[in-house]
Amino acid sequence: MEVINDSNTKSNNQLVVIMHLSQLLNLVSGLGGIIVPLVIWLSQRERDTAIDDHGKQILNFQITMFIAAIVAIPCIFLFGLGILMLIGIGLLTLIIPIIGGIKASNNEFFEYPFTLQFIK
Repeated sequence: MEVINDSNTKSNNQLVVIMHLSQLLNLVSGLGGIIVPLVIWLSQRERDTAIDDHGKQILNFQITMFIAAIVAIPCIFLFGLGILMLIGIGLLTLIIPIIGGIKASNNEFFEYPFTLQFIK
């Protein structure tokens, strides 16, 4: 098995990891976690298929979590169910991007769970 030690591939791999971990900006600012991966994906998707594939997964996950949060807000009035949903969504948006970043650093593709495929 031949190992390719191309600096461009390593640079792209680091960019994919940054895309995954930049989703954690949602915890600091409301939309930073979707804007940063979107900008990277839109500017680099033609250059590397890994960036394109990971970017689609990230954006689909972010859109799905946003829709889930919108659905959870009215559910607060239904026996507090929405609060549990929002806590679950918060935990998912914290843990899943970290797992995705670790997988991406190992050159593995990570398919986000609980994600609707809007961008294909």
